Amino acid sequence: MEEKYTFEMMWEDLNNGYQIYYTYVRNRYLLFKTASNCYTQKLLSDHTKNPQPKMTMLTLKRVKEIFPFMEDIEYKMLSDHE
Repeated sequence: MEEKYTFEMMWEDLNNGYQIYYTYVRNRYLLFKTASNCYTQKLLSDHTKNPQPKMTMLTLKRVKEIFPFMEDIEYKMLSDHE
């Protein structure tokens, strides 16, 4: 049986230097920790009819609010080459 990915697991992954890729309201984003209680959300998709900010700063509270609506969550380790 596959373990459900929880907010606590994602929060731990972010604290350990992972980048989180996810879809939210039909847009693809990259999320990573910038500082204590500060996360950067980078827009990866481009929908010209519905433009969104390319980069947004989020608090942990906001990340927790949107977590239940995130789809297709993937993560990878942040490398020095990116």
